[in-house]
Amino acid sequence: MLSLLGLLIISPILGFIVLCVAINMGRPVLFRQYRPGKNAKPFVMNKIRSMKDTHAPDGKLLTDSERITALGRFLRNSSLDELPSLWNVLVGDMSLVGPRPLLIEYLPLYSKEQYRRHDVKPGITGWAQVNGRNAITWEEKFDLDIWYVDNQSFWLDCKILFMTVKKVFVREGISHDDHATMPFFTGTNPTHNSTDYD
Repeated sequence: MLSLLGLLIISPILGFIVLCVAINMGRPVLFRQYRPGKNAKPFVMNKIRSMKDTHAPDGKLLTDSERITALGRFLRNSSLDELPSLWNVLVGDMSLVGPRPLLIEYLPLYSKEQYRRHDVKPGITGWAQVNGRNAITWEEKFDLDIWYVDNQSFWLDCKILFMTVKKVFVREGISHDDHATMPFFTGTNPTHNSTDYD
């Protein structure tokens, strides 16, 4: 119900953003990609496109920081690129709150403990997003995700939604050092120890 109401309210804003992206970057306007959902079942996640498909002379795709446009950076900084994900919530693939759905390619790289992030539906926002987002390490992000899985409640979700609104205005943790988003996950250091987050 909340996602349907949200889609109805933001439809004029979403329409304007779609027009701006189409003029600035061309089509397609939506970025659609398979991501693992609950129990790692794949679904198609929708986001507003924020990068151009620009390739180097050797045919390789340029880095995220080289492909992201000024408009795309604004959309990411304001989290407006996430608005189409409300459709995924509406059809039941995602929740408003939960661990962020990551790449399918990461699934075989998780430890048994990290894989537990798929015990719940992925979310548009989550405990890791309001506690560092892309400015923290992968291990810290997964620790936060697992803490959420073990402590999920209605009131915790309300707290995360409130903190998300605050983070959008403050614009903290959007990028990771010299990356436009997060570096590619290559697996966890076996000596890493999980941390409790109270």
